[in-house]
Amino acid sequence: MSFNFGEQLRAAFAPPRYLALPFSGIDLSTSGVKAVRLAEDGRGLTLANYSEARLSPGAFIDGEIVDRAAVIEALSIAARKAGISSSNAALPESKSFLFETAVSGATKIEWRTAIEQHLDEFIPLPPQETDFDLVKVGINGDRVLIAGIGFAQRVVDDTLSVFDQAHISVRALEGETFAMARALLPKGDKSTALVIDIGKTTTKITIVAERIPRFATTIGIGGHALTLAVQKYFGVTETEARKVKSERGIVSVTGNEEYLAAMLLTVSAIRDEISRRLDYWQGKATPNGTHEPVTHAILVGGNASLRGLPEYLEGTLKIPVVIGDVFTNLASRDSWIPPLDYTESLAYATAIGLALYDQQSYE
Repeated sequence: MSFNFGEQLRAAFAPPRYLALPFSGIDLSTSGVKAVRLAEDGRGLTLANYSEARLSPGAFIDGEIVDRAAVIEALSIAARKAGISSSNAALPESKSFLFETAVSGATKIEWRTAIEQHLDEFIPLPPQETDFDLVKVGINGDRVLIAGIGFAQRVVDDTLSVFDQAHISVRALEGETFAMARALLPKGDKSTALVIDIGKTTTKITIVAERIPRFATTIGIGGHALTLAVQKYFGVTETEARKVKSERGIVSVTGNEEYLAAMLLTVSAIRDEISRRLDYWQGKATPNGTHEPVTHAILVGGNASLRGLPEYLEGTLKIPVVIGDVFTNLASRDSWIPPLDYTESLAYATAIGLALYDQQSYE
């Protein structure tokens, strides 16, 4: 598949709207592939179909495709179940490089040219092996403030290659943090939010200002570590441990002290990493300046619904923490009922954000 990524990239990594078939998104992650297809009618956008295809451990690690055959098969299965032949797709946060700078000029072409001359200062890759794009985020005197994101061309090529072999036409590529922000925050939202995506093996931390990611990182601890803690404590199977984790969460009740202590050993490690990143941002935030302070946090991901987690994080972060709603920018729930369970839907934020790209651009 031929794809001139460097020329087509936008902050949301997409070709012109007239080329894109709207409302489909496919998210490839460590745990598997999630695909969604949206439909538009008199009510607005609704979830028409969704699917998931699991990946065996080791097939996709830290944004790297390790077992190509397994990834291609999972993509094919998920796309077929969701009725998708053409889709927007995500590039992994762990392989991205977010940067900010101020440049002169009045057009995007001028801004790109200015950044290209200093690209190695923002992205630790050889410029000739890097694809990047940018979006305007503000003005500072006579200069334009830019948020940019870059990927190694190898990552882009590998992603396009497996989709091609799965017979899925990629209409737009996008960094997953951009897609997630689009799904979780209402169109036009001006706030600065902390998005915490707790997956199976990782937790992604993103600070989003006016729905544009400005800081992002991935830590190597996720919900599966909590499942293992339950397994060790009770001596049960993984399936049984997931059930116990779902039922008990991290809520303090009489007789639950030892279990809670075992859980908090892992949860506190995630909390401390989140707190460090938030403290860093809040330390350089200047109200009405280039960095606004974070006002609230949004939990999302397959392990975001853990009982007691929002309250536990609020105690340290000192900001409101809520569980996200991936259907925020779809039709009002007064007119339709999502076919996807709310708890399960929290793992579909990236896929839904990808599907929303054609209706909600950053430009």
